[in-house]
Amino acid sequence: MVNRFALFILALALNFSVHGQVNYHVHQKVLENNIVDSLFIFGKWTKSGDTETHIKYLGKVKTSAGRVLKIMNSCWFWGLSHRATSRILIYNDKNQYLGNYYLTMINDLPYKLDKGRLFFSNEGNKDCDKKIITSIDFSKGIPKTIFLKCDSHRGDIYTFSSE
Repeated sequence: MVNRFALFILALALNFSVHGQVNYHVHQKVLENNIVDSLFIFGKWTKSGDTETHIKYLGKVKTSAGRVLKIMNSCWFWGLSHRATSRILIYNDKNQYLGNYYLTMINDLPYKLDKGRLFFSNEGNKDCDKKIITSIDFSKGIPKTIFLKCDSHRGDIYTFSSE
């Protein structure tokens, strides 16, 4: 197991150095290796223009209709001010891209997938109630929108996009 994991990491590092920028192929390699809850970091952000991508495969959900959804977090760091583009990516059982939720804050990424539900915490957001945990059910399919609670009156709505 350890040798397979080490070879996987080496292959991903070589892939990144050859292509120079994290791309679709890196997401595919993470999915194909099926390593749940491990954070993979590709590249190294610098002020001179280099970028860095964090990918975490959260696992898969079998919907009530029998469809398999694979879910991963992706956060791309770029630009002089270290901006981040955060997304929840959805794939099918053949590792074909279905779409994503574009999130405005890195702290809005889910921290786990369990029994068909994605779980979100307010832990990293100083303006929200830290006790609130939002869970979104994917067992009936991909929700068109998700609402992440901040407190009893506020939150953020994100829409699924297949583009």
